Amino acid sequence: MSSVGFIGLGTMGEPMALNLVRAGTSLVVWNRSPSKCGMLAEAGAAVANDPAEVFARCDVVVLMLVDGAAIDAVLARRNSAFTDRVKGRNLINMATTAPAYSRGLEADVRAAGGSYVEAPVSGSRKPAEAGQLVAMLAGEHAAVEAARPLLQPMCREMIECGPAPNALLMKLSVNLFLITMVTGLAEAVHFAERYGLDLSQLVAVLDAGPMASDVSRVKAAKLVAHDFAVQAAISNVLENNRLIAEAAREAGIASPLLDVCHALYGETQAMSLGGADMVAVIRAIEKRTAASV
Repeated sequence: MSSVGFIGLGTMGEPMALNLVRAGTSLVVWNRSPSKCGMLAEAGAAVANDPAEVFARCDVVVLMLVDGAAIDAVLARRNSAFTDRVKGRNLINMATTAPAYSRGLEADVRAAGGSYVEAPVSGSRKPAEAGQLVAMLAGEHAAVEAARPLLQPMCREMIECGPAPNALLMKLSVNLFLITMVTGLAEAVHFAERYGLDLSQLVAVLDAGPMASDVSRVKAAKLVAHDFAVQAAISNVLENNRLIAEAAREAGIASPLLDVCHALYGETQAMSLGGADMVAVIRAIEKRTAASV
């Protein structure tokens, strides 16, 4: 076995896997919706018929799946095939899951004779396409070091965070800041728009000032243009918000800003905007304004 497996070709997984293929990685891919494999096949990846084939052909498998249930399904975690799939293999979990889930999965993988690396990433589809993600790594040091060369084509930075689930806890900390920052930006744009200000001037001031960042530049432009084409979907942000809130509750940590955001993203999803970019949260803010008039 010399190929690398990649399972999960969604909004993030597809460009990440493409960067691996373009870097010369011999890649075997699988996705629940076969149509998502087309671009990878054209780029030179082999397409497996099912997850079992990926594990049979690869000794390193990257998982970029939506949640723990999807991971358990491809690993056949609840039946005897689990040991066959993970024994002697290094599993690199790049999905954002509950930290407690990841801790349990690592224990099961190691008990079955495999190794496990948490490698959640900071960044949305655009940096994924550019190979500019920031990976947070956790697990046994030897497994983490073995994973680094593989992750290089997808990431501009890799930061080792210690034992699992520290990488996922770090990712949730980063996402708490991201969610509250983008929500605040959406509220600022709404405020300026309601006062009839020139939004291009607002963007110019933000871009020239100390609060400017790659995220603010991209998201401010999308807000002004009412461009909700997905980079990080409302549904995914809401799920991340839930994971952070649950982790906060487990540790008795107050999260007042996050709780407000949780409500707003829930309201946005209820407006049939779950598949839109997270900047669509402005619609929930606008709705609250309309209701208060």
